[in-house]
Amino acid sequence: MARSSILDEIRGLDPVQDHQRIIFLCTCYEFPFDTTRSLEFALFRTFCVPSIAALLNKTGEFAARAQKRYDDTDIIVSELMEWGYDSDRGKAALRRMNQIHGRFAIANEDLLYVLSTFIYEPIRWNVRFGWRLMCPQERLAQFYFWREVGRHMNIKDLPETYEAFERFNIEYERTHFKFSASNNRVGGDPRNIVLPHLNRAPRASLKFHDLIVSPARDTIPSMTRRDLLAAAGAACAAPLWARSHIEKSRISAITDEIGLT
Repeated sequence: MARSSILDEIRGLDPVQDHQRIIFLCTCYEFPFDTTRSLEFALFRTFCVPSIAALLNKTGEFAARAQKRYDDTDIIVSELMEWGYDSDRGKAALRRMNQIHGRFAIANEDLLYVLSTFIYEPIRWNVRFGWRLMCPQERLAQFYFWREVGRHMNIKDLPETYEAFERFNIEYERTHFKFSASNNRVGGDPRNIVLPHLNRAPRASLKFHDLIVSPARDTIPSMTRRDLLAAAGAACAAPLWARSHIEKSRISAITDEIGLT
């Protein structure tokens, strides 16, 4: 399927009624790499909240089997996005996720926040690094898709609009992001989430490592807001060249989006 025809199809769909189809096309065709990377950073953001990090630390799963826990989450999320939440595979993924969460007393506010990161982090990543900007149908589909997933998870007080949920996301981070020892034990360094997948990626030669993995050790911290690194107690600082490059790409993406270039 040609990319131009995919975008044409997406633009002709209704993000309210057709959000599962739009998410499938975005995830599997338009932005597969970007979706994976942005959700890795979304996961890291949740580690910057003491109440969430404390629960994860208490289970011991991230300390003993961090990669397995990430892979388990990745499988569930991938099943939902690729097959839809109302497919047999999607329903099985939802049952498994609800079984896992049902073992713990998780505050509804924390569940709402984690859900919001699945909506807004891929969109924010796209603005900064996407090969093209998402169209309005794609951005709204993220909201309607994950809000419906939230209903299947029995999350209460789900915001009714894209804008209201985004305001919740921003305000929650403003009031909840702060350092704790649990944050550091669970999250620590964003490179621990991203680099294992780059190291495992197929490659023809060691040039992949030299050109991609090694520079990523410097650029990944520069992709992460300073307040997140501080809240996680991450002992990694981005070199000036890396942060400058990322900032330039961010400014370029924003000016392109609003038509200044």
